[in-house]
Amino acid sequence: MTTSLEWTELDSRAVDTARILAADAVERAGSGHPGTAISLAPLAYLLYQKVMTGDPSDPGWRGRDRFVLSAGHASLVQYAQLFLAGYGLEVEDLAATRTEGGRTPAHPEYGHTAGVECTTGPLGAGVANAVGFAMAARRDRALLDPDAADGTSVFDRTVYCVAGDGCMQEGVAAEASSLAGTQKLGNLILIYDDNRITIEGGTQISFTEDVMARYAAYGWDVHHVDWTHGGQGYAEDLEALYAALRAAKQVTDRPSFIRLTTVIGWSLPTKAGHHSIHGARLGAEELAGLKVALGFDPTRSFQVDPEVLAHTRRNAADRAAAARQVWDARFDSWRQEHPDKAVLLDRLTSGGLPDELPAALPSFPVGMMSTRAASGAVLTAIADAVPELWGGSADLAGSNHTSMRGQSSFLPPERSNEEFTGDYNGRTLHFGIREHAMGNILNGIAMSGTTRPYGGTYLVFSDYMRAAVRLAALQKAPSIFVWTHDSIAVGEDGPTHQPVEQIAALRAIPGLDVIRPMDANETAHAWAQALANDDRPSAIILSRQDLPTVDRGPGACAPAEHMARGGYTLLEASTGSPQVVLIGTGSEVDIALSARDRLEEDGVPTRVVSMPCLEWFDNQPQEYRAEVLPQGTLRVAIEAGVRMGWREYVGDGGAIVSVDRFGESAPGPRLYEKYGITPDAVVDTVRTALGEVTYDVRPSRA
Repeated sequence: MTTSLEWTELDSRAVDTARILAADAVERAGSGHPGTAISLAPLAYLLYQKVMTGDPSDPGWRGRDRFVLSAGHASLVQYAQLFLAGYGLEVEDLAATRTEGGRTPAHPEYGHTAGVECTTGPLGAGVANAVGFAMAARRDRALLDPDAADGTSVFDRTVYCVAGDGCMQEGVAAEASSLAGTQKLGNLILIYDDNRITIEGGTQISFTEDVMARYAAYGWDVHHVDWTHGGQGYAEDLEALYAALRAAKQVTDRPSFIRLTTVIGWSLPTKAGHHSIHGARLGAEELAGLKVALGFDPTRSFQVDPEVLAHTRRNAADRAAAARQVWDARFDSWRQEHPDKAVLLDRLTSGGLPDELPAALPSFPVGMMSTRAASGAVLTAIADAVPELWGGSADLAGSNHTSMRGQSSFLPPERSNEEFTGDYNGRTLHFGIREHAMGNILNGIAMSGTTRPYGGTYLVFSDYMRAAVRLAALQKAPSIFVWTHDSIAVGEDGPTHQPVEQIAALRAIPGLDVIRPMDANETAHAWAQALANDDRPSAIILSRQDLPTVDRGPGACAPAEHMARGGYTLLEASTGSPQVVLIGTGSEVDIALSARDRLEEDGVPTRVVSMPCLEWFDNQPQEYRAEVLPQGTLRVAIEAGVRMGWREYVGDGGAIVSVDRFGESAPGPRLYEKYGITPDAVVDTVRTALGEVTYDVRPSRA
């Protein structure tokens, strides 16, 4: 940033052009959010044309700053600037806002519109994404350029986030902002559009706190720019805003918060400041009045003066060229000085896994071990082979087993305690008791494109972070969610902590791989497969209680690596032609194995199928699925959760052994017995079905 703001009449005309484009786009679509897009046009223009580093010709350029529009409903704030700067949008795209197949959807969508860094719309989530982006930038520098001082590395960048009153009210923004203060993320600047309007009107009916004081208490550097001048008159003081941005940029030991007090829809002749323009078109009369007030032709739509567009695109291109000349030279020097790190970066950006990973995966002996403990052992074992992997828990590291032994914590060193040593190159993340923010922070890190993050909590608390998990799936972000304490086996903690419906609910999210390994060795391969999948999120669901690690030698159970197909024949019927197929996941596979032994003793040929991931199994060829779950057999699914989703796999004549009620406070083994998740219950279910049911089982997803 230059020391002073250079501003011309063409810049002013470009700002007003952005306002008109936003208003016209909503009017054409018949719906949308024009108010904020109109009043924040000066801020957005200032960021894109004067402040942020980026390259319209290469939106994914590694040296760019990041921009997150947390107030995603105001998508036209961003679209207008992407058009003016030359990121690939044209007037026709703005005219097609909110239409099928258009590049300007109602809310910004990652991977859909060039220049959009993350999908936003659920208010406050973008703030947490921005925290993730800022943490990822710090981790990139520590991983790839550890000896560089702040502000000197090619991996340094600034994250800018624009949020509104709605974002400030959402708990996820508060969670993430609190953590950002603890992390002292000096590369994060959050601009709060303080227009005091939400859908229901003025915010005094529900939101009266001092937001600046809150952010100061979080440990942020805070600024206030008041374009209402204390209510004495409105003037868009761009010099003051530029000065605040420049001051924030110079603060490197804490994140910065800029409260920008505005009037929603400023420039409108009669509706400025009214909540009616938050989420509805202006109407022909008001739109015409705006155009007249700004010196535009009220009879024309999407008016863009050629000299304005030439100015904005030339300015954006010139700034990008100057920034790239400096950055590219520094990047070339970095590659020459750090050839080993350059090789690592090339692998990370290509999406490949290290060749060392297969050898690093542990192989567990026959015995007893919870899958949560196995997961922790896997993380420790693969830490050196997969340096890009980092993560932690929402205050449950010791219980979730999400810490890699021997690795320091990703923390400012002065935040260390007797158990965790802080280091900017640390790999253990401490999210605090902030599950929702954790999920969105993981997504921000994952979408930064270099490292692979994971985060853990108890499965029952996946409900607190479901919105973030849905966004991960929507964006195809390869976040890894680790959820332990996976059933009523949690025991004495009772129904508030015993997940029953959560697994089925998570499987309902399109694009999320829900993985429930049966033993320690399946857990190891669950991690390997989750890391291999870089185009979608994974949920690894683990047991609290110890489970048998089965023998996978000759004549015993099938190799654990078969689990990558989602479902496989773990142990065949003695005759090789099963009459019954028992399908289990997680801790219930052992129950299926015990039930098989009893059925085989009774002369019922029984196959056991381990089904750790329905999503992976569904992606297998139909022939394979029919082979694993053959027609003409009685299929019985066993899972300590609700039965929803299993009918498809067992068929109309099959059976489901499940838990379709909330648990209670009692020892886990007692609850399994009481609720019928036992070998005896499975055997009884099979005998009843064989004796009383005539079935014609259809192949799954045939």
